[in-house]
Amino acid sequence: MTTEYEVRYAVGQREVKAYDTDELRDAFLTTKLMQSDKIYWVYSHYERFMVGSAVPLKHSLTLETIPDLLKTEFFTSRREVGIINIGGSGSVVIGDTEYSIANEEALYIGKGDKQVTFKSDDASNPAKFYLNSAPAHQVYQDKKVGKQDANVLHLGSQETCNERDINQLLINSVVETCQLQMGLTRLKPGSVWNTMPAHQHDRRNEVYFYFDMKPDQAVCHFMGEPKQTRHIFVANQQAILSPPWSIHCGAGTANYAFIWGMAGENLDYDDMDKYPANELR
Repeated sequence: MTTEYEVRYAVGQREVKAYDTDELRDAFLTTKLMQSDKIYWVYSHYERFMVGSAVPLKHSLTLETIPDLLKTEFFTSRREVGIINIGGSGSVVIGDTEYSIANEEALYIGKGDKQVTFKSDDASNPAKFYLNSAPAHQVYQDKKVGKQDANVLHLGSQETCNERDINQLLINSVVETCQLQMGLTRLKPGSVWNTMPAHQHDRRNEVYFYFDMKPDQAVCHFMGEPKQTRHIFVANQQAILSPPWSIHCGAGTANYAFIWGMAGENLDYDDMDKYPANELR
């Protein structure tokens, strides 16, 4: 079996106030993504959201169920999956249909697809499929979303160090989903803040996956309640699980990119509670 997984249980605000650095990282940071020739999952008890990766190198990888965890015959029996490729070109085969997925292109897989396989075009430059999954209760059509299909928002400015392009890939205005929403944000050179003002989604969770960072660079990710903030330093190709009660924003030591994924109560991208910097503690 080429699939590995771990489980993260939900943690409340009261407990986190007493956490030290190691406890914060153990609860919210994911460090084992993008392993060669392996599908790796973190199953979170926030919205039953799963974050993972598939990196086919020497051979193709099959999206397998996890019997002890999911209790289903196949992975998408009761789940939908979102995919964004951050590596070389590759493909995802769903049944008899093959979708070519280039760098920073996305694919939505709906509930009920029994056979899903990941492949790289070139083992020396493998595809790196970043995966999000959420429970699904309706079947929606599989759909590839290329760069030209994304809804792109240009936000921020050089003056506030947060000039960025937000590529809304798997969101309700682009593709129909049950609850999963995903997109890719890339900061311009000289900009470091990924989200400002900071905000929280009390009606859904969010996961930030940081990438395109040099080995000696990092992002300081801020989380916690608006008046009780905490921070975690995040390296390249690592992800932060953000609970519904937590703010999320971050500042890097250089510009970078990140993928955001959400699931929960609704599909409204702007459903957030904002907290200006001068209100944070």
